[in-house]
Amino acid sequence: MLDDDDESTLEQEVEIMASLDHPNIVRLFEIFDENNIMYLVMEIMKGGELFDRIVEKESYNEKEACETIRPLVDAIRYCHD
Repeated sequence: MLDDDDESTLEQEVEIMASLDHPNIVRLFEIFDENNIMYLVMEIMKGGELFDRIVEKESYNEKEACETIRPLVDAIRYCHD
């Protein structure tokens, strides 16, 4: 069970997630809040873990690094805007 502050923080985070609409941020489609359990229905992501891809490649040239990081930076900029 969450205390009032944690519950308020969780609700705020879910509200923020629901308001985001960006191609590089996972979408939140539906929320079900039932008896101390919150279910979040989110977009399925089949691409795997970014960290695993970075480690697998071992080294990047500048262009590859830019292509890998740009979508992350774009998503962060969107959130801050």
